[in-house]
Amino acid sequence: MLSLQKAATILGAFSAEQPEWGVRALAAHLNVPRATAHAYLAGLTEAGFLRRTPAGKYRLSWHIAEMGAQLTSALPWFQEARALLTRLALEVKAVAFLCILEGEEVVCAIRERHPDADIDLPLDIYLPATATASGKILYAHTDLQPRDFAVCTQSSITTPDEWRTELARVRRRGYAYSIEEWIPGQCTLGVPYRHAGQVVAAIGVQMSARRYLREERSIRERVLKLVHEAEDRS
Repeated sequence: MLSLQKAATILGAFSAEQPEWGVRALAAHLNVPRATAHAYLAGLTEAGFLRRTPAGKYRLSWHIAEMGAQLTSALPWFQEARALLTRLALEVKAVAFLCILEGEEVVCAIRERHPDADIDLPLDIYLPATATASGKILYAHTDLQPRDFAVCTQSSITTPDEWRTELARVRRRGYAYSIEEWIPGQCTLGVPYRHAGQVVAAIGVQMSARRYLREERSIRERVLKLVHEAEDRS
């Protein structure tokens, strides 16, 4: 899984704002040795996920787009959820995210960042379930139990009793938050996204803990309103 996570992190570094990378720049961006960055870039290129440009840099290949099209066509709710994600980023002026479960793994499928967001766009694809709002929401609506507890900060949940209490609170409130449990100084607020009566994803916003604590009520009410409106239209 470690190698898959590294490959996912490298693929996640490519975006509309940064569509191509050289080995040196990517290594510095991810804080990894150049040899490591080069090995993964070469491997992902050989696998068809990246392509080299005439200038010797790397871009995502069309194979990624084909895979994305296949994925979205298999998920009838995906396009509407993506439009909601864009609206959340614009109206809350934050990083907006959509996460799903792959087995027991919490996967961040999409993120969008408003230019005025007060944090950078995180690169992690696989998220710690017990330290994130998305993990709390997705696990609260399944029978899954975490195999372990990710101790990311001093605020992370570390015991089964704490976890059970937190999930009961999430089910009762209809939303989840993580204040400096995953990344110091940051907060995520997540809401269940439903399709055909089932929770299919967690969707929400990420920002500095300082901003969230200052505007907690208004941010929460805005996110809940936008998500519920989108579900009512679907």
